[in-house]
Amino acid sequence: MTQVVKELDAAGVVELSTQGQDGMRVRASAGAASFRRQPTLEKVLEQAQSREAEVEQAGQAEEDKRTAGQKAAQERAARERVARLEAALDEMPAARAAKKPEDQDKARVSSTDPEARVMKMADGGYRPAYNWQFSVELSNLVITGVEVVNIGSDKAQMEPMVSQVVKRTGQLPKNWLVDGGFIKFTAIEALAGQGIAVFGPAPEPKDEKRDRYAPSPTDSAIIAEWRQRMGTEEGKATYKQRSLVELPNAQVRSRYGGQQVRVRGRGKVRCVALWVAIAHSLLIWIRHLWQVASSSGGQLPACRSSVGA
Repeated sequence: MTQVVKELDAAGVVELSTQGQDGMRVRASAGAASFRRQPTLEKVLEQAQSREAEVEQAGQAEEDKRTAGQKAAQERAARERVARLEAALDEMPAARAAKKPEDQDKARVSSTDPEARVMKMADGGYRPAYNWQFSVELSNLVITGVEVVNIGSDKAQMEPMVSQVVKRTGQLPKNWLVDGGFIKFTAIEALAGQGIAVFGPAPEPKDEKRDRYAPSPTDSAIIAEWRQRMGTEEGKATYKQRSLVELPNAQVRSRYGGQQVRVRGRGKVRCVALWVAIAHSLLIWIRHLWQVASSSGGQLPACRSSVGA
C-alpha cells in the first residue's frame, strides 16, 4: 500500500496537505449468541478440553475405524476450539476495562472471534463488528492510511492514524478533517503541537445561549483557537470537504462487499482492509494512467518502482 501511495504521489495524483479520516463499523464473522461471560467460558473450555482428550484417545485405539484424514480433521477441530476459548478468556480483561466499573461483571467475549466487539451499527442496531479507519486525501480520494480497531468510539483514533500517514508518506499533513465522533481536546492539542490544524465540529454547549465557537474559560489556547477557527467562513468552507471522505467508505461497502468480513481476528481483518484500500487506490491509478495516455496519444507514463511492473 505504501508503494502505491508513493507512486500516486510521484505522479501528482495525491494532495497530502489536507486529509480526512472516517470510521465505519464492519460486521464481524461472529454471532451475537457467541458472546459469553467468564464463568460460562471457563465451563465451556473445560468441556472442550475434555473433548480434545477424548478425540486424541480415540485416535490411539486399535478399534478406531476412521481414516487418517478423518482423525486429523477431528483432532484439529477440537484443538482449534480449545484455542479459541483460551483466546476468549485472554480477551476478558480488555473487555472488562472497556466497561464502567459497575458493569465489568457483565463483560462478554465471543467464543468464535474473541477480538470482535459488539458495536452500534449505522442502522442503529448492535452487532459484533470491527471499526475500520481510513484516512483519505481529498483531491482524488486515495486512501492513505488504514487501521482496524475493536473499539466502537473514534475518539482515540486521530493520533495513531496521523502517525501512520506520516510514516507511510514522509509528509506531515497541514489540515486534518474529522466528524464530531473524533473530537478530543487532548488529540487536537497534540496534533497542533506538530503543526496540524484539526477541522471538526465544535460540540453544542449545554447552555443554548452560549456561542459554540466562543472560547470557554477552561479552554487552553489551542482549543480556544480551534473553536474560533471553526466559526470562521474559511474554517466552515474547509470542513465542508470532510463529506468527501465518506465516498471511499460507501464504495468499500458497495464495490468490495464491506458489509461483513469472512475472516476472524483483528490481524486478518486488517489484512482485508488493506487489500480493499490497495484495490481502491489501484483503480484510481488506472484511471490516471488512462487519462494520461488519452492526452498523450496512447503513451503511458513510466512508473518509479516494481509496483508498476
